[in-house]
Amino acid sequence: MTEDEVLAEFRAADALLEGHFILSSGLRSSRYLQCARVLMDPARGARLAEALAARLPDDVRTRIEAVVSPAMGGVIAGHEMARALGVPAMFLERPEGVFELRRGFRLEPGMRVLMMEDVVTTGLSSREAIAAIARAGGETVAAAALVDRSGGAADLGVRFLPLIRLDVPTYAAEDVPPELAAVPAVKPGSRA
Repeated sequence: MTEDEVLAEFRAADALLEGHFILSSGLRSSRYLQCARVLMDPARGARLAEALAARLPDDVRTRIEAVVSPAMGGVIAGHEMARALGVPAMFLERPEGVFELRRGFRLEPGMRVLMMEDVVTTGLSSREAIAAIARAGGETVAAAALVDRSGGAADLGVRFLPLIRLDVPTYAAEDVPPELAAVPAVKPGSRA
């Protein structure tokens, strides 16, 4: 699947939004990828995960024993990736503000994990998820995402393999350009 084909999937789902958005990181942007909308269609979610799974290098793919994703945004992407790879899917939650496995999910000591996100902007949530995997006894062999919107700048501390990379400028709230500041800001993500 080419970058244009991936973006066509987002456009077909009305998931590539234009406006003034407050991202989970607190940064501002004029474009937002609403992965929940693109993953709303199970066939579309499967196509995207299968395309990403097919791109995983053999030295990563053959080592993965489970896929772990941060809730909320990564749950469906992680489940579809696990299905594409034929391994179990689990997700992390933040009941007390820190990611942890719950609901009876557990990793065997040394279990090799792919940490799967929907979108990575700064990488903070991904690094927090990777730390939680380590606390649970797992080894993150790589991280993957449908979209890297950091422009390749996110350092997750492990190999990072996105389906597509987008260079979408982000701004601190105090540095928003005047044309963006003129548009009311909305927060479409899952984190308050």
